[in-house]
Amino acid sequence: MLDQALPDESAKYRVAWRGGSAFMQTRLLGFLVIGLAALAAGCGSSDSGTVAAPPPQTPPVGLATGPATCIIGLAADFNCSGIDLRRRVANADMGGGDGNDIWGWVDPLNGDEYALMGLTTGTAFVNVTDPDNPVVVGTLPTETIATPWRDIKVYQDHAYVIADRADAHGIQVFDLTRLRGVAPPQVFTADVVYDGITSAHNIAINEDSGYLYAVGSNTCAKGLHMVDIRIPDDPTFAGCYSDQHLHDTQCVVYQGPDNDYLGREICFNSAFTNTADNLPIGTHILGIVDVTDKAAPVTVFERDYPDAGFAHQGWITDDHRFFLLGDELDESELGFPTRTLIFDVSDLDAPVFVSAYQAATMSIDHNLYVFGNRVYQANYTSGVRVLEFSDLSNSMIDEVAFFDTFPSGENAVFDGAWSVYPYLPSGNIIASDISNGLFILTPQ
Repeated sequence: MLDQALPDESAKYRVAWRGGSAFMQTRLLGFLVIGLAALAAGCGSSDSGTVAAPPPQTPPVGLATGPATCIIGLAADFNCSGIDLRRRVANADMGGGDGNDIWGWVDPLNGDEYALMGLTTGTAFVNVTDPDNPVVVGTLPTETIATPWRDIKVYQDHAYVIADRADAHGIQVFDLTRLRGVAPPQVFTADVVYDGITSAHNIAINEDSGYLYAVGSNTCAKGLHMVDIRIPDDPTFAGCYSDQHLHDTQCVVYQGPDNDYLGREICFNSAFTNTADNLPIGTHILGIVDVTDKAAPVTVFERDYPDAGFAHQGWITDDHRFFLLGDELDESELGFPTRTLIFDVSDLDAPVFVSAYQAATMSIDHNLYVFGNRVYQANYTSGVRVLEFSDLSNSMIDEVAFFDTFPSGENAVFDGAWSVYPYLPSGNIIASDISNGLFILTPQ
């Protein structure tokens, strides 16, 4: 089980080592070697050397790159329902290493669509405007060392990139308009590196307020490290919130039914308690925090839930009435099928756990995003899953489509789909897979 007093990402991967495949054990051993090399090079100091990235994993022989229409449950090598493969771009074609996070950007000048794909070695920028013929425009190498954890978000045509367990990486700021008119592939450097943190596990950006939130960093007791990015290339520290150890967050200008908080900036945290004010330290929670005043953020409520394994990530519905949470270890540690936890947050001072939707798969859920009345999930070994909901107060939610990016099985191990981005104007979906690269998908 996880160490409840000190929950961290390494504990999660200790679980994978015990129960994972030989393939994952090899990958984890590789990162252990990288970590030891980083220590030998002076990891933790601001002037430590760069450690060479591990060699890319050998891709499965003959795995299709598309295009392929989903017909009778198959699109070439991939199980599917209602989603076509437009193209798969292998990790080796984007700079090498393993895949991790993904985000999207649309060029306001010409409408071109881009996938921003995280890798152990850095970030790849892929023009996916023509989904059948994507172009790897270039890469932004890691600021320090290779790491399996990288996260990317966008604000006002700038990408913000963090890395976890990556020495003094900081936050890379990259002007995405630099992708225009260049001869691919380019190797870019960051425009600015924010050094108010060394590493962080994740970042969130509230585009309505112009603030970035780094979580799980070396500051703020792994809580919210708040950064003013209203001038995109001049990030400035704005405040700390340290009552919760965050794994992820979504921060919004609240427009829901609770009039007490209308117009306030509220963060919905997938977290663990750092204090015993409300619940025992280390309790897995949905944490709700008012961050309107960055100098004095206020805990609104901490809601625990049954059968918790590892509070990982979640997203609020468009009407700000419900929050959907993914727990990353309730499958591998507790034996549940893939679960999506539903919370009624219409009263922010008293959120209610409604139920847990259980899928027909046993894979571990990772990242999920809500768009309209659909939930787009990246569920590791079972790939991209699409749920549709009507009345969440009565748990009316069900799967309506899927595309399995990882045809090697659906065991509860850490491989396969890492994240998914469903917000491109074209309606295409982009997804990242640890082993199999970038997927460009089109719903039927």
